Order: sequence, then structure tokens, then C-alpha cells
Amino acid sequence: MMTGKSSLLLHIGYPTHSFKAPMIYNPWFESHGIDAAVVPLGLPEPAFSAAFRPLMTASNVRGALITMPHKVTVLDLVDEVSSGARIAGAANAVLVREDGSLLADMFDGEGFVRGMGRHGRSPVGARALVAGCGGVGSAIAASLAAAGVAELALHDVRPGVAEGLARRLAEHYPLLRTVFDRGNDPTGYDVVVNATPMGMEPGDPLPFDVERIDPGAFVGEVVMKQHVTPFLAAARARGCVTQVGTDMLFEQIPAYLEFFGFGSTTPAELRTVARLAA
Repeated sequence: MMTGKSSLLLHIGYPTHSFKAPMIYNPWFESHGIDAAVVPLGLPEPAFSAAFRPLMTASNVRGALITMPHKVTVLDLVDEVSSGARIAGAANAVLVREDGSLLADMFDGEGFVRGMGRHGRSPVGARALVAGCGGVGSAIAASLAAAGVAELALHDVRPGVAEGLARRLAEHYPLLRTVFDRGNDPTGYDVVVNATPMGMEPGDPLPFDVERIDPGAFVGEVVMKQHVTPFLAAARARGCVTQVGTDMLFEQIPAYLEFFGFGSTTPAELRTVARLAA
């Protein structure tokens, strides 16, 4: 229950029907007696760019969770960008600091890599393929690079997007072998990641030819609308170890809470109190 003293985190994106964060954060706030709430807000462009900074001036807004399609756009709307967000070329969290200035950071990639570790898989020395080089895909690629993958292949249907990410990665990780726009053939890769929206809507095509994924590969998904997407179901049937989209979310929320000054927790505690719909 919110009060007039509640601190708000606005969860901004479009559309909002797949948002899971309010059903995780808000039960955790309630269980710890914290007068705060995550409030979903659907803003398409150009409304997002026009409204974002005025929304951040509200006295009870502590910050915002930023999701598709605004993770890239938000970088131009803040005062400072963390190094991780700059490498990724996107941000998914904005903090309103005490002086009113806005700091953007990115936690998607950290959540993905932490989830890999919880599944018993290390990215060190791996060959990884990431399809989708927008906000979330860029963040995952940046964190995989920081975690020590040997090769990173990038694919995106938009001309120049994968190349731009490869260029930013090369600036910070000159020893990393990076390839881009050679298609989405997953043959020979140890880590295969769907960071595209494919899987959000019924009838979407699979992002990869699953029959070409090595059964020993680690397969990750960012789509959260379904717990197990058709892509992950097919990868599991092939024998792959998989990570669902919400795993990434649960793993990054402790870092979010620290960023916004609410303390911290564990993914296990979050799963205990969460009220996610089946």
C-alpha cells in the first residue's frame, strides 16, 4: 500500500504487458516494511523523450527502471552515464541524486552473467553468440566480454547496430575476438543468447535454428512474457542448459536495490516473496 511518503521507482517502457518487476520489487518492499513502490508507466516515443526529465523532477520519484524500447534513448536524457552503460550503449536504471542530477547505469548484463554462474556455467574462454544488439543485447555482450569470453559474435537485423557495438567493445577489450553481422548460425558456439523480441508474441519465428545448436551449449533468453519460450523449450529438448528471461531479472535486482539506496537481498529471497503470474 502506497502512502503520501512513498518513494517511487517508475518502470518505463512500451508496451507494459510483459513487465515483471512490480510483482518482484513491491512484495519485497512490503516484506521489509519499506514505504516504496515500483509503478509501471507505458510511454511510446516521442512521449518518452518529452516526458522523462519532467517526471524525474517529482519530489517522491527516486529513479526509474528503463526497458524496451528506451534503453538507448535514455542515455541522451541524463547528466551522467556509468562506464558500463557507455560500453553497452544503453541503460536500464536512472537514479535521481540528491542534487537532482540523473545518473544512468546498466544491470542487464550483470544479471545474465550472474545467472550463468548460478547454472554452473562459466563464460571464461567461451565462444558466445548474441542475437539482438539493442539495449539488453549490448549489455549482455559487454558483461560477457568483461567476464572473459574468448570470442563474441554479434548479430542484428538493423544495419550498423552490431558493428557499432563491436567497435565499442574493441575500444575497451582489444584482445577480445569480435565478429559481427555474419548471420545467426549458432553452430560451434558455447553460449547462445536470444536478446531479440522474438518470442514475445504468438507465432514469432525462433531466433536461431535450434538443430544447429550444440547440445552442450548454454542457451539464454531475455523474453519474459512466457517463463519458457518456444525457443527455450526447443533448446531444452535438444539437451541444452537454459536460462529463462526472469533468471536475469532476479539476478540483477540486488544490484538495482543497492543502486537506488534500498539495501540488498538475494535472488532466493526475491523468488520467495515474488507474486509472478504463472
